[in-house]
Amino acid sequence: MSVLKVIEVLASSTESWEEATRNAVKEASKSVKNIRSVYINEQSCVVDDNANITQFRVNVKITFEVN
Repeated sequence: MSVLKVIEVLASSTESWEEATRNAVKEASKSVKNIRSVYINEQSCVVDDNANITQFRVNVKITFEVN
């Protein structure tokens, strides 16, 4: 029987939500092993005064197996 744990991670990117999600997984994997899945809980953007998107942000839930 496997035991799974879920953590919530916030991450950002100047390129896309996909890259922000990759950044979240990459950073989490530095201290968490056996990552099994990622659930994108929320997406948001930062917009500057010229209506340009300057930052993509994600709030993700990362599931990993506990040994």
